[in-house]
Amino acid sequence: MNIVLRRIIALENVVHRLLVRHSISALRISVGAVFLGFGMLKYFPGVSPAEMLATDTTDVLFLGLIPSSVAIYIVATMECFIGICLLTGSGALMRVAIWVLVVQLVGILSPLLIEPGRLFAGPHGAPTLEGQYVLKDIILVAAGMVIAAGTFRGGRLVREEPQIEAAVEPASWHRDLEPMRAEGLEPTRSCEHRDLNPACLPIPARPHEPPSYGRRQSESRRQGRN
Repeated sequence: MNIVLRRIIALENVVHRLLVRHSISALRISVGAVFLGFGMLKYFPGVSPAEMLATDTTDVLFLGLIPSSVAIYIVATMECFIGICLLTGSGALMRVAIWVLVVQLVGILSPLLIEPGRLFAGPHGAPTLEGQYVLKDIILVAAGMVIAAGTFRGGRLVREEPQIEAAVEPASWHRDLEPMRAEGLEPTRSCEHRDLNPACLPIPARPHEPPSYGRRQSESRRQGRN
């Protein structure tokens, strides 16, 4: 059972290392593809399902100063620019894309405050298709925060390597090793030898040797007797 648990933990560590190394890049590429795809749709009238909502929202945000036909192209250009920057992952472009993404996300979620009645006009106040379209953008907000934290100004995920042996060893093993360390005994094979620190073992005393001048006196006495 111990061997199986060790192999499972080792497999989890391999998968987690891959996630730490590639998850931010995978999220960046997927979000970039979403922005680029939906941005391209807005260049073609009547193709994007959120075209009417986008034009009405931009008309309110720009105070009617910019025609809706022009505002929709501005939104489409911003989304395509964000998507291309996220797909390429270039450092200089990523920094600009993060700030453009902040402005874009504010515009994406603004219909929740501008036109809540339109978004929740379903039965019993349920969100309509446009409302669901806006609510799913909350995921894009969270994804943008993770991408910014993992790429902006040198941010990255860091993995702390766990101690596999310490996670699966019974606590009784360490308790059994304590009297062995005190008595200087060798632990059994069921215990880990790495826990037996040589510094904890008693050092046997060396036999006492008589001083050199004592040897000379005893040898001179023997020679005098002879």
